[in-house]
Amino acid sequence: MAAIQYVNSKAELVRKTQALTLNLTAAKGLQDVLRTNLGPRGTLKMLVGGAGQIKLTKDGNILLKEMQIQHPTAAMIARAATAQDEIVGDGTTSNVLFIGELMRQAERFLGEGVHPRVLVDGFDKARAIALKVLETLKVEKEVDRELLLNVAKSSLGTKLIPEMAKKLTEIVTDAVLAISQTGKSIDLHMIEIMHMPHKMDTDTRLVKGLVLDHGSRHPETPTKLKNCYVLCCNINLEYEKTEVNSQFFYSNAEQREKLQASERKMIDERVEKIIALKKKVCDGTDKSLIVINQKGVDPVSLDMLAKEGIVALRRAKRRNMERIPLACGGNAVNSADDLTVEDLGWAGSYQEITLGDDKFTFLEDVPNTFSCTILIKGQNEHTINQLKDAVRDGLRAVTNTIHDKAVVPGAGAFEVAVSVELKKEVKNIKGKARLGAEAFADAILIIPRTLAENSGLDSQEVLLDLISQYEQHGVPVGVNVNDGAAISPIAEGILDNYCVKQQFLQLSPVLAQQLLLVDEVMRAGKQMGGGNQ
Repeated sequence: MAAIQYVNSKAELVRKTQALTLNLTAAKGLQDVLRTNLGPRGTLKMLVGGAGQIKLTKDGNILLKEMQIQHPTAAMIARAATAQDEIVGDGTTSNVLFIGELMRQAERFLGEGVHPRVLVDGFDKARAIALKVLETLKVEKEVDRELLLNVAKSSLGTKLIPEMAKKLTEIVTDAVLAISQTGKSIDLHMIEIMHMPHKMDTDTRLVKGLVLDHGSRHPETPTKLKNCYVLCCNINLEYEKTEVNSQFFYSNAEQREKLQASERKMIDERVEKIIALKKKVCDGTDKSLIVINQKGVDPVSLDMLAKEGIVALRRAKRRNMERIPLACGGNAVNSADDLTVEDLGWAGSYQEITLGDDKFTFLEDVPNTFSCTILIKGQNEHTINQLKDAVRDGLRAVTNTIHDKAVVPGAGAFEVAVSVELKKEVKNIKGKARLGAEAFADAILIIPRTLAENSGLDSQEVLLDLISQYEQHGVPVGVNVNDGAAISPIAEGILDNYCVKQQFLQLSPVLAQQLLLVDEVMRAGKQMGGGNQ
């Protein structure tokens, strides 16, 4: 009887060889699911929800989050891989493939009686060597638009068809360059990703301004204006609820009317101050005033503003209250007292578009582009979702390059170089740990091998060609997915993020080591992170 069953007679237990087999099977199974998605020639997966929702994607991060994974080991690998996406924005599929291949290579040695601890020590030494190879292969370049375009193209090309990838490459690069400020970290929240179920996906564009997903509520408000001042405020222009639970008592209708009139007067005074500012800056000119308010604007206030030609938008999202001053200039104000011209922003063009029940407000020709909008269009929901997921990955890839100021050769060149260099260094590793290092060197080749397989090429022939080219010339070479020939990724502009590869080498081997060292899997009845069931 196992020790845990003395403590809890109902405990479920899987021991030693069975536990290892359980982990190996899960890692290999998850690898087989995602294997066909890797690279620009990878296939798509169709996810169908319980209510019939359909999602087409080849993004490993989306697949792992949306799939219902019940196996505990597979779920752990999925969580670790998606954690990489949250940290650096890419590398999910590569992580799953590498972990699965490390386990597959380890299985060969375990079958011959090698202890898992020996293999784990070998993985540790191989990882240290691989990180040194990464430092020698990274290319430190001056960050310019051309470099960022190449990185974005490499990232988006693995997730979208070539035509859309090419279009979005320029959009995401220009968006990140627009919001970047010297000496400040890049805040991707300042890029709004807005979608409109309208026209074709090729009509997706970068708006160097703002697109708001609501419009004016007054029927007489104009839908197009030029040369507009923008007042961004957080002022209550409707009846306010008291902050404490209070009651008002009156003995006749006259007292009630006085109370109502005093409330109305307080709101009207705020509206009059906004109207006075409009008259001060716009009278005698062709300029207009747009008021974007975070709080409510009641119908009476809307009518007062509309009579003066002021466009009023209410219930603006809080995040837009940060973006509007960054794009249009001016200040976000919390009081109608002491309003000045300095508080006003500027937009050269205002337009309101209605699609069914939805309204969209465009503020363009703004003086600053420290906040901008990527407007995604598409004829159906799954196209829009696919584009949104790809845009997020593209934005992260461009931002990572600006932070790292370095890139790594793509197209499987890095993995081939690590494998070749490891096999040279293996001679210096003493003892059985050498077996673990050899397993690591063979496992990392899963990336170029899968790229070749997914392109319909002979993977063995392609791999042998890449290895021999690297050994002869000592220059990183990758696989051309069109014809299988060896290419120089640097010359072709196929570049990966340095931080993604670094995270890839830190995460996958560590998780594979932990899974190899598991000798018992117990379900002992206690709720993890909570109380007893």
